Amino acid sequence: MTITPPALSVFETLESEVRSYCRGWPAVFDRAQGARLTDEDGHTYLDFFAGAGSLNYGHNNPVLKRALLDYLERDGITHGLDMATTAKRAFLESFQRIVLGPRALPYKVMFPGPTGTNAVEAALKLARKVKGRESIVSFTNAFHGMSLGSLAVTGNAFKRAGAGIPLVHGTPMPFDNYLDGRVPDFLWFERLLEDQGSGLNKPAAVIVETVQGEGGINVARPEWLRALAELCRRRDMLLIVDDIQMGCGRTGAFFSFEEAGITPDIVTLSKSISGYGLPMSLCLFRPELDVWGPGEHNGTFRGNNPAFVTATAALDTYWADGQTEKQTLARGEQVEQALLGICDENSADGAHYRGRGLVWGMEFAEKERAARICRKAFELGLLLETSGPQGEVVKLLPPLTVTPEELDEGLRTLARAVHETA
Repeated sequence: MTITPPALSVFETLESEVRSYCRGWPAVFDRAQGARLTDEDGHTYLDFFAGAGSLNYGHNNPVLKRALLDYLERDGITHGLDMATTAKRAFLESFQRIVLGPRALPYKVMFPGPTGTNAVEAALKLARKVKGRESIVSFTNAFHGMSLGSLAVTGNAFKRAGAGIPLVHGTPMPFDNYLDGRVPDFLWFERLLEDQGSGLNKPAAVIVETVQGEGGINVARPEWLRALAELCRRRDMLLIVDDIQMGCGRTGAFFSFEEAGITPDIVTLSKSISGYGLPMSLCLFRPELDVWGPGEHNGTFRGNNPAFVTATAALDTYWADGQTEKQTLARGEQVEQALLGICDENSADGAHYRGRGLVWGMEFAEKERAARICRKAFELGLLLETSGPQGEVVKLLPPLTVTPEELDEGLRTLARAVHETA
């Protein structure tokens, strides 16, 4: 496929230089359905990006679209702050019946605002309020959002520098396998907690991703997560799992921490919780942590009722039985086998892969190669992004609803992109 970069005059002259994805994908997109996007010139692209994980059920999913159109056509509430509405009630009832109840999760549900970083800010504020402490522990290569509190627990130096002010009250610790297995898990963390001269204020909470998506597809082992949960319990620290990108079935189970058999104190969700790419986020926490006063944490757009409608339809359609989880794990095996073959063919270049469910990353000894592969993939009609602190990882994030045929097509295109950038 030959793609002629469009004249992006209005984007270049009027839109801020902060734009990023459009630089790697120089097309003007017009329509989308399922796992494919079409630009205004009629070129079609297979989407292994899925709105950075906000489109787990694909673009314009027909079931969710029908529910949304029916709701809008009957003049259902669109903007509702935190007022009680029929759309919110339906979502809460489905979320309790389909997600929380079967997993024996006791959580209260908070609607903190429309984005993932809103959920993280609420989680950090609540942890500090409950424990009466300021310090939060995060992990190397973590990413939790772009607002100041979230940046303080994010590892990426480039993103942190954008804050323009000191980012305080956050302390990084080594993520799983950060030291290549040469140091026992949490040895440094435990020593700092025990040593009165360490300079580490007793933390209110620890925040962690079970799979670091933006950090390079770094997968935490279940035993590491269990040990972290036990450490938090012993040391009177709350455990926050940021499931914004890896939740809603991305790793197989609805929550990414289910495999480890832990129950975090606080969980943040966003991205695909609305099912349709509509802004929505949740902060879930144990009932005894619900110490908020009315209006103590609020936001104008925390009641996105169209998002409640599509979220409810997504839960009812995809999570009322166990089929989505099984399908995701099967698709994940398909991806893993393809990546194994690609890496075997490129072993001399240090190729290796890692992932879970339908989130995978592939890395080479030459860090710049990932960006070249993604550029070539775009030319061949496949949308991929890079991740990792230096953009050194090719990241695969297809919709959970991708067909085996689409997945095979995308993986063959990836293999070609790898070959042509050798």
